[in-house]
Amino acid sequence: MTARPANRVRIVGGAHRGRVVRFPDAPGLRPTPDRVRETLFNWLGQDLTGRRCLDLYAGSGALSLEAVSRGAALAVAVERNAALVAALRDNAARIGAAALEARVDDARRFVAAEIRSFDVVFLDPPFDDDPWDWLLPSCAGRLAPEGRIYAEAPRWIDPSPGLATLRRARAGQVHYHLFCAEALPA
Repeated sequence: MTARPANRVRIVGGAHRGRVVRFPDAPGLRPTPDRVRETLFNWLGQDLTGRRCLDLYAGSGALSLEAVSRGAALAVAVERNAALVAALRDNAARIGAAALEARVDDARRFVAAEIRSFDVVFLDPPFDDDPWDWLLPSCAGRLAPEGRIYAEAPRWIDPSPGLATLRRARAGQVHYHLFCAEALPA
């Protein structure tokens, strides 16, 4: 029996555009499709130079690697599957993505203990989970001024108190959203 080739995604923009990264199979893994990543980074303005990103359900690491490719100063990728984190570290080393910090951890535990703030938070939890009641408020507390939260879900999700929806779209079964801190009344 021959081994099945590793899963692959292509980095769609930035310094590492066109590079292919490979990762092992994992239950429930759904890398963000190229088309959706292109739209997301159009929403974010393409250039993430100097920005700090957090990817709480990193999976393949595609969103973190895209952020680093587009100039992010830091991309913290959190994933509970150690094999996926090992592959992400290997991919980052292979393409020279020194700004990537990959961690094996549970998303809820990590965000509860984290004290840094982030300019962009990527949220793509398994579609079988429904963590939005705690996840959005917890991540809103980690946003830097002018920060953004990107969220993928199997349905439309509403922003938690203190957040506002900037953009949202749908591609097949994926509903994706861009949230920001709600402006305080003057």
